[in-house]
Amino acid sequence: MSPDVARTPLHALHLRHGGRMVPFAGYAMPVQYPAGLLKEHLHTRAQAGLFDVSHMGQIRLTPHSGDVGDAARALETLLPIDVLGLKPGRQRYGLLLDASGGIRDDLMVAHCGDSLFLVVNAANKVDDAAYLRANLSDTCTVTVLARALVALQGPGAEAALARLAPEVAGMRFMDVRMLELLGASAIVTRSGYTGEDGFEISIPEDRAEALAEALLADPDVLPVGLGARDSLRLEAGLCLHGNDIHPGIDPVEAGLSWAIPNVRRRGGPRAGGFPGAGRILDALEAGPARKRVGLRPEGPTPVRAGAPLFADETGAAVGQVTSGGFGPSLQAPIAMGYLPAALAAPGTRVFAEVRGKRLAVAVSALPFVPAGFKRA
Repeated sequence: MSPDVARTPLHALHLRHGGRMVPFAGYAMPVQYPAGLLKEHLHTRAQAGLFDVSHMGQIRLTPHSGDVGDAARALETLLPIDVLGLKPGRQRYGLLLDASGGIRDDLMVAHCGDSLFLVVNAANKVDDAAYLRANLSDTCTVTVLARALVALQGPGAEAALARLAPEVAGMRFMDVRMLELLGASAIVTRSGYTGEDGFEISIPEDRAEALAEALLADPDVLPVGLGARDSLRLEAGLCLHGNDIHPGIDPVEAGLSWAIPNVRRRGGPRAGGFPGAGRILDALEAGPARKRVGLRPEGPTPVRAGAPLFADETGAAVGQVTSGGFGPSLQAPIAMGYLPAALAAPGTRVFAEVRGKRLAVAVSALPFVPAGFKRA
């Protein structure tokens, strides 16, 4: 592996637990452990998996005025979501847009009382920080945080983390708490990217290994690598930035209109005011020309990202697969991609080209596996 590849604070732990390391987003990351992708995936669905996501970017926005509302208003000039309505101790999914309304990045925004806390994608974190500074520095101090980040996911996550911090049992989906974990100050959110209940924990880098080992001491918790992380998010119908969403795709065609509330739509008190608002607000009213859809191959052959999609067995390509692989929970291949709106209804039969052959694929509703979030 190149010496230019960075290491997370949990690198030694990964090696100790037998992680097979690969370069990913500029970091050495475990793609799987000795248990293997299939077991790691199914264990997370049934019990709990621990993921190192320290490669992600963590950014704090601190308002110069001391009023977090000022930071929220400023951030709304870049995101089409309701940041101003985000209450202390809550988190929200957001989309960072470019001038045309394309998705620069997807991220999480948390209200931590005196500041906003953002978690952004690893491959975009340097550009995101520069973009935020260029647009928000008059209102906020933009600070890139050097902290580790781990995700504990699965139906057993609450019990495992509650052994270290009993108060997490009272948290619900998208709650945020500042907690002491093994004597360290942690930012804990009840969220994740597997479709399961769970938590993401931001902690000082020098305390990350102790926390991870404490969680792994629980027999219900297994270390999980990038391979199962990808198959879990695909089953959950969640987008991977750079594949399913990117600057060439807007939130409406991506099926993320739910993240744009009425307050930011036409007729709302803070309608528009974000990059590409005209394009996005028009699409919300008229509907998109293409849509992100789930795909279920009719046979056993997986359909991978990049495969073209066809309306029939002889015509020209009309769409493309953006994510695809095997769904361990379903014991079947699954995929996501983009199709013209007229072909996007569940049950529609289309074709994907794999090694020069067109294979029948059925459009499917998303998610493939229902979410297990704790909402109450």
